[in-house]
Amino acid sequence: MVYLDHAATTTLRPEAANVWLQVSAEVGNPSSLHAAGRAARRVVEESRERAAAALGIRPSEIVFTAGGTESDNLAVKGFAWARGGRRAIVCSPIEHHAVLDPVEWLVEQQGFEVRYPAVDALGRVDLQSLEALLDDDVALCSVLWANNEIGTVQPIEAIARSCREQSIPFHSDAVQALGMIPVNASLPGLTALTFSGHKIGAPVGVGALVIDRDAVVAPLIHGGGQEREIRSGTVDAAGIAAFAVAVESAVAEQENLAARLIDLRAMLVQGVLARIPGTVLQGDPGIGVDERLPGNVAITFDGCEGDALLMLLDAAGIACSTGSACTSGVPEPSHVLLAMGVDAGTARGTLRFSLGRGSTEDDVEALLTALPSVVERARRAGRPRLAPRS
Repeated sequence: MVYLDHAATTTLRPEAANVWLQVSAEVGNPSSLHAAGRAARRVVEESRERAAAALGIRPSEIVFTAGGTESDNLAVKGFAWARGGRRAIVCSPIEHHAVLDPVEWLVEQQGFEVRYPAVDALGRVDLQSLEALLDDDVALCSVLWANNEIGTVQPIEAIARSCREQSIPFHSDAVQALGMIPVNASLPGLTALTFSGHKIGAPVGVGALVIDRDAVVAPLIHGGGQEREIRSGTVDAAGIAAFAVAVESAVAEQENLAARLIDLRAMLVQGVLARIPGTVLQGDPGIGVDERLPGNVAITFDGCEGDALLMLLDAAGIACSTGSACTSGVPEPSHVLLAMGVDAGTARGTLRFSLGRGSTEDDVEALLTALPSVVERARRAGRPRLAPRS
């Protein structure tokens, strides 16, 4: 199989797998006071220190979670509930659903207000539009670091500065960014930051929310008071140890990996646009890490349904993803592309190819070889049939 869906999940790093196996072989609850419990607690705290050192933050600022979705929910609801009478949340309309859905839940169930800034045709949040939404009633601003569908990198430093000037907590989902582009976890004005283990080569089921030590966050889960009483529950020592190793490796390898993936991405984009008419690259066309994720390629194929393309490519041994969400079996156009001004019909013809550590030129060549016939078949299937003669 040619795997071009690393943004969904990527391969487990051998070093992370090894440490997970070592720690999981030992028994002990990190909250227990006996020797086995203390040994497990030592693993957790040493891992917290390792991850913090790699990210350039204080160990006390890391709250371990079960992954990106939990971290996003904790940030959105936790800050909203902790901010007293402030009832507005500012977030981009192109957030991952792990942010959008809890925001919408707060609006529908608890009477909060959501404010969406404008997004340009490249998928970048308009800074002036966002700044106009920030006032004394805003409990939280949340903008993802880099978009998971189209790869566009957001002006995080400028947004953080604007939020800091108005004393508004700022959260960013950096799930796709870590290990692909430089991530400054200690950026002034950045209050909380979401990470997910399985996007960087750790096991599924572990992640982190980096929270400024002076920030007040209401917990989602009550129980034993673990993780600064922000996230109760027995912590996963083995998963956390693997996560810390993966963070170290991802940060250390980021620059070299980005350079290699940028070359592969150029090969893929140029090959598709040259060989297949009626194709458009979505997102920022820039090649730098300040503009687009190095491994992200989102392309719209005119006259095709993305689901049909995906299944035809899957049958050819190539894994990728669509730019659309599927609800109850009904494909819906991507909310990201719609917010960028792409019409619904065009949005449904978009595929995302995401490159990762294991991606090679052979993978790209295999895709470029398979695509022309796949696209032709999808276009034939998508054309309206002529009405039978009477």
